[in-house]
Amino acid sequence: MKEYIPKIKEIARKLLEDNKVDVVLGFRKGTIPMMNEPFLAKSVSDVDQLYWDSNCGINLANYLHKRQEKIAVIAKGCDTRNIVTHIIENQIKRDQLYIIGVPCKGMVDKRQISAMFEGKEIEEVDENGENIIIKGNGFSETVPRAEVLQDNCSICIHHNPVIYDELVGELVEEPKDVDRYDDIQAIEEMSPEERYQYFKDLFSPCIRCYACRNSCPLCYCPTCFVDESRPQWVGKSIDITDVMTFHFLRAFHCAGRCTDCGSCERACPVGIPMRLLTRKLEKDIHELYGYEAGMSLEERPPLDTYRPDDPEFFIK
Repeated sequence: MKEYIPKIKEIARKLLEDNKVDVVLGFRKGTIPMMNEPFLAKSVSDVDQLYWDSNCGINLANYLHKRQEKIAVIAKGCDTRNIVTHIIENQIKRDQLYIIGVPCKGMVDKRQISAMFEGKEIEEVDENGENIIIKGNGFSETVPRAEVLQDNCSICIHHNPVIYDELVGELVEEPKDVDRYDDIQAIEEMSPEERYQYFKDLFSPCIRCYACRNSCPLCYCPTCFVDESRPQWVGKSIDITDVMTFHFLRAFHCAGRCTDCGSCERACPVGIPMRLLTRKLEKDIHELYGYEAGMSLEERPPLDTYRPDDPEFFIK
């Protein structure tokens, strides 16, 4: 996706030169392989630092809520869906934004690539078309992008921006016949006792660092429920009951709003696949209401609306 860089810089430069925006929110190349960092270009001289490749997985919508200036944001499919949610939830106004849409081909999984070269120091990760090139001291290997995608990207069905003011490239073909929930269905078939043990084991490595919460574009509450003391909703310990309560409650707060951007799993230092919770709720919301988060400015999340004619089949 490096082919997008010249167009990104061209658009950003013109927006800043014409004073159409105050800042451009995007990425610049990180100093560590596979770790590009969010970047605010505040002047034309900053534009040359803007960058884009398959390591721009952080959801930039996380940096938008309650901003006051006119801001351009470089956004892939899941980012734009979260931007839609931010607008609906009055976290930012549409007329504040100039959305530079990026048709996404998927972000690479840095954990998977690191595991492939365990014991070796990766010094550079580059890309050439549909291939990812990994280089280090004494080695250079090329792998197909499709084999090292983040899990959420490998099952993504909305690669293209759903809302934008300008595109940096041609729209990509959206995948069809993708089974997004085969692993969820397997868990649904477990007995209650099996499910409890499954999630107990799943969340036992959690250290309560809250990286998942802090990286999530939906977790913008001034005071999170885990930080409340009056009343105290959940204990502060790493006892498995407190840990599971935190993860389950946080997932429910994202119900009908989560776009499966993968920020939570990407940020987790111990690699917990917590998207199992949010995708279960995503599946239920779609089955009950036919709703996908962030697809339209005209439709609010189902749990954020009230309709007198709601048949309420789900509680019967």
